[in-house]
Amino acid sequence: MAEPKTKYDRQLRIWGEQGQSALEKASVCLLNCGPTGSETLKNLVLGGIGSITVIDGSKVEVGDLGNNFMLDESCVGESKAKSVCAFLQELNDAVKAKFIEEYPEALIEMNPPFFSQFTLVVATQLGEEKMIKLDRICREANVMLIFARSYGLTGFVRISVKEHTVVESKPDHFLDDLRLNNPWPELRKFAETFDLNVPDPVAHKHTPYVVILIKMSEEWTNSHGGSLPSTREEKREFKELLKSKMVAIDEDNYKEAIEASFKVFAPPGISSDLQQIINDSSVELSSTSSDFWVMVAALKEFIATEGGGEAPLEGSIPDMTSSTERYVNLQKIYQAKAEADCLAIEQRVRNNLKKLGREPESISKATIKSFCRNARKLKVCRYRLLEDEFSNPSVPDIQKYLTDEDYSVAMGFYILLRAVDRFAANYNNYPGEFDGPMDEDISRLKTTAVSVLNDLGCNGSTLTEDLINEMCRFGAAELHAVAAFIGGVASQEVIKLITKQFVPMCGTFIFNGIDHKSQLLTL
Repeated sequence: MAEPKTKYDRQLRIWGEQGQSALEKASVCLLNCGPTGSETLKNLVLGGIGSITVIDGSKVEVGDLGNNFMLDESCVGESKAKSVCAFLQELNDAVKAKFIEEYPEALIEMNPPFFSQFTLVVATQLGEEKMIKLDRICREANVMLIFARSYGLTGFVRISVKEHTVVESKPDHFLDDLRLNNPWPELRKFAETFDLNVPDPVAHKHTPYVVILIKMSEEWTNSHGGSLPSTREEKREFKELLKSKMVAIDEDNYKEAIEASFKVFAPPGISSDLQQIINDSSVELSSTSSDFWVMVAALKEFIATEGGGEAPLEGSIPDMTSSTERYVNLQKIYQAKAEADCLAIEQRVRNNLKKLGREPESISKATIKSFCRNARKLKVCRYRLLEDEFSNPSVPDIQKYLTDEDYSVAMGFYILLRAVDRFAANYNNYPGEFDGPMDEDISRLKTTAVSVLNDLGCNGSTLTEDLINEMCRFGAAELHAVAAFIGGVASQEVIKLITKQFVPMCGTFIFNGIDHKSQLLTL
């Protein structure tokens, strides 16, 4: 394993060996290997995806050389799938790569079971009708699906999965789990061993800020009817109280306490997001319940009993000014509480598995430990069927986006990307695809866009002439710069879904290359 560890060193620091292992076991299918598809797979191949299958029935034309770096002059006239597959294989010989010279549309129509063998399907440059059919196929087969498309200076990425659960969501900013305003007995007892008025200046400046805040919070609540600071004025007073306890200007521990005082003001208990998850109907376990929901059911029981309204403690503490002995002792108290909480959850998980008639040890101790450590940050993502979104859209949301200055262009592109497919179905070509005057195509696209808006329930709404003109000017071209960007976004989402780390996008991601903006539309 030494060689792969060196090879993937940088990414292992992001998603760890568990994430890398998930990637190496995954099998990804790409539909259409134009620049958007090729760029998506390039990123996954370099990242060490297990295997790829490239599906494309077209031959390489001279025009393809200008926008696809996975092709060269020797490929002209050859199978595009075969040529792209060969170039991708050169990037990483550890990846199993194969190709099928077949049009994706034919596979979707004639061989739906074909897709059930894959972990995930990346469908690029598909029209609306085939997207809807493929979405249904992948849902029934429980295969993750990502749509990606580049079209001139715009493009979109959309995930379609029935349900995606994330334990390691890794948010950028999250409050440390220190329980400063709700300390458990052992932590309170530890804090009581300290005297904040100790005459020894060395001992005074090496009291950990966690202890300072616990003791000062207690002092505040005793003189304020059991309530913590809540108003702006009270919070300012609390900080002044902390400042008054300083005996020298160089006491970094008190400065840290003042800076971290906001952690005292946070309400105890669990967040509304976690409350929503433990109240989800999936917590009512059945024989089909996933490991995630078995653990969530155990978490719900824990919060209502041993947890006293709190999730299991994470067990880590940040760096702080303190003597080594005091810091280590404080760390041990947090770790002991985290281990006790984890053990309580583990016992409940084992009991739940037993009730379901499953092997009690079928969920590993390491999995439960990771779940407990991340319990406050759990995420559940559910995605509408594409057909539902298209046939039963949220009209208020569409109208809101169309009238919002920040979102109107993105919403316009969303509608026009659907309109050009309808245009192609009616006229056998995309608007502006062929040389010559575009006036007729502009007029036809405008009429088609109005028809799409009416079908969405937005009667009377219109799109700007400029946007319609630009869409015709794009001529359905796949520009490499846009394709590389869309492919990058798509591959990032693939990695999130496969590793089950970080939170994937919920909605349709629209890239606006005219204004250099990206927006996420939830419809």
